[in-house]
Amino acid sequence: MRKRIPIIDLFAGPGGLGEGFSSLTDSTGERIFQILMSVEMESSAHSTLRLRSFFRKIYDIDGKIPQEYLDYMANPTPMQLSKLKDAFPEQWAEADHEAVQAKLVEKDDTLVREALHRLKNYTGPKIIIGGPPCQAYSLVGRSRRAHDPTLQKDVKQTLYKCYLQFLKAIRPEIFVMENVKGILSAQLHNEGVLGMIRADIKEAGYTIHSLVVADPQKPSDYVVKAERYGIPQARHRVILLGIRDDFDVNSTQLKLHPEKTVHDALSDLPPLRSDFSRRGKEGNPSWGEYVLKAAQLLSRQYPGSDLADRLSEVTISDLPAFTSEDHVQKSRNTTILTNWYRGRLSAINSNILTNHAARSHMAKDLDRYLFCSAFAQVHGRPAKLRDFPAYLLPAHKNVADSTDLKSVEFSDRFRVQLYDHPSTTVTSHISKDGHYFIHPDFRQCRSLTVREAARLQTFPDDYFFEGNRTSQYQQVGNAVPPLLANQIAKVVAACFNIPAKNYFDQQNI
Repeated sequence: MRKRIPIIDLFAGPGGLGEGFSSLTDSTGERIFQILMSVEMESSAHSTLRLRSFFRKIYDIDGKIPQEYLDYMANPTPMQLSKLKDAFPEQWAEADHEAVQAKLVEKDDTLVREALHRLKNYTGPKIIIGGPPCQAYSLVGRSRRAHDPTLQKDVKQTLYKCYLQFLKAIRPEIFVMENVKGILSAQLHNEGVLGMIRADIKEAGYTIHSLVVADPQKPSDYVVKAERYGIPQARHRVILLGIRDDFDVNSTQLKLHPEKTVHDALSDLPPLRSDFSRRGKEGNPSWGEYVLKAAQLLSRQYPGSDLADRLSEVTISDLPAFTSEDHVQKSRNTTILTNWYRGRLSAINSNILTNHAARSHMAKDLDRYLFCSAFAQVHGRPAKLRDFPAYLLPAHKNVADSTDLKSVEFSDRFRVQLYDHPSTTVTSHISKDGHYFIHPDFRQCRSLTVREAARLQTFPDDYFFEGNRTSQYQQVGNAVPPLLANQIAKVVAACFNIPAKNYFDQQNI
């Protein structure tokens, strides 16, 4: 049996990048990579990271999910976690050692020395993966802080230097570094951040390769557009593949895959209704009564239209009954992604589902969500503010003062996801409100659940997110899609001349 290649995973979040690498197998079905050490600062994300490491270790025992893990997913209490840990104490200790909760700090080499200590018995190839926190480089974040004098002092702008410390000390053959597109234009002390990173990496003895073009000529050649590789999300991220200068490789490009859609990702999940977080002065109707009344009001705004016809057909029995569901129904409606999401659970005939609970919304936002999703179903595109009936326009000063709603910043601030397209980028902002992540089915009248967001990010359904719901959304939004990472891992394996099968290879597409 080939010894697994060790990975150091930095700024790991809930573990999306590591999950993709860990799920790659060779031609005999053996896993190629092994996370040796993962580092994450935030406590809930670290708990998720540790639990996933634990999952992999207990799954490897018999090649199936143990009942104790299912019991914890169904009832994630401290008592149930204790039972799970007691059932597999050795694997829990290993996972607790593997997943390190710590803050990476520039010029502090404590964790570098720990990584070197763990690698002392490894004489073969090594890999470093991870993505320094991206908020400081985000285009939206920078626009909001355009006049903030502290932006240039934000330590998140230079956290890549922590990553660099590991490169210089460990000297892995290959590294993978992920970040937002904003890094292409970000400036630090009037110098381009990407240029600084490339210069530092070159000085460390590495050449940056592109995963999308053979001969990159411009910064945008390092942008990976996830929807081109079978991910049901239009997520565009800079992903740098660094190869040590004394290590020869050939092609480093990802293989294109047919586009996957929101429908492909979500169609088998049970429908949910939302609820009220705050009511207006409309009395005290039930949620269903309120939505029907809102649909009737909208219909009157567009007499004789397809939109009115669509809304007028809805009855109370068409609306979902529950705000959360903990099981999926067996369905013939399978897609190419089904086995990725449900494969290990289906193998043991489990229909358990976690993290699938709808948020509550303000009453007026229910009207807006209803309009946006119905409008998109009729017109095949998301509604802009200029498409809204006047009574649904948000009471924001820039909207009230505008004579042309086309020029209002974030005029698509209420954005429905389209069934027949990849979703827009799932970001950590989904933790604040659901306005940009409205479910495409107007009968559900809500934003996406954590599980739906996780599906768009291609996390398997047996991937359990720890922490409160806000933290779960943040973890999902900040992660690298595991199914994309699975394909990147195949590129890395090929650099070591290891034949590998990623998920799509195994589906014979």
